Amino acid sequence: MTSGTDVEPSMSVDRLRVLREFADRGTIAAVAAALSMTPSAVSQQLKVLAMEAGVALLERDGRRVRLTDAGRALVVRADEVLAALDRAVAEMAHYRGSPRGRVRVAVFPSGGALLLPAVLSALADSGVDLVASDVDLPPSEVSRLLADYDVVLTHRDERAAPIADPRVTVHLLMREPIDVVVAPTHRLAGRTAVTPEELADETWLSVRGGFPIDDVQRSIATLTGVQPRIAQRLNDFRVIENLVASGYGVALMPRYSVAHPELSVLLLTGVRAARLFELAIRPRAEGSPAIAAVIAAFRNAAVGVTAESGPNGR
Repeated sequence: MTSGTDVEPSMSVDRLRVLREFADRGTIAAVAAALSMTPSAVSQQLKVLAMEAGVALLERDGRRVRLTDAGRALVVRADEVLAALDRAVAEMAHYRGSPRGRVRVAVFPSGGALLLPAVLSALADSGVDLVASDVDLPPSEVSRLLADYDVVLTHRDERAAPIADPRVTVHLLMREPIDVVVAPTHRLAGRTAVTPEELADETWLSVRGGFPIDDVQRSIATLTGVQPRIAQRLNDFRVIENLVASGYGVALMPRYSVAHPELSVLLLTGVRAARLFELAIRPRAEGSPAIAAVIAAFRNAAVGVTAESGPNGR
């Protein structure tokens, strides 16, 4: 028997999770693959959630579907609900002597090489199981990566706008200057600094577009009015270093990542050249003791790197 008072329908947490997956992955098929469901089951769950919400959550966009304004608003609330549930689980783990649990972390390769050893060492006896994957994607992909990872270590040019996404929280870790590296036989070898104008006629070894090194490269082009002559675009700094050392060009390199003993490292003057290391998580995810422990370990590792470099950053 029911009373004459209207009762608002409740929304299923499991269906909210499906909605969040759709927001992260963009297609019904991708959600189905991630959740080990059939596409028809995913569609049905979203239809039922729309009935529970009392408003359309999806709309046609050509041959695909996309979130409505209401759907996007509900995704933000779904993040809050699921984060609250995660915090509740974490709090119960705290009473069992946590932090404990598995934390999935995506790291860009050079950042992982720099910080991950110290992070893993710090967490060795903590009860936190950090599972790291190297993922070399630009910052624009961070929100998508958080569909599969709890924490994403990313980097951006210091002049680039920070991630502006209500579903992403960013923690700044450190600033790493970007220098010019040349072969020991290069005309500039042995110098301590170089201007962009002195590099206008050089052949460059660079990275793919969308990454901090490429952003600085474009700044040099703006200052000099000369488009750089880029011979190769490679995202592995070890390969770039070896090519530079062999005389195939000059390159921009993050300061703390230079490992080749024969390269001459020059300060680039007249242009802001640095990348920022950042950790991206879902809002309120640090309420999990395990994720908070991982963030703290990365922060301490970053402090260690910058402290070892000395007052001049070397």
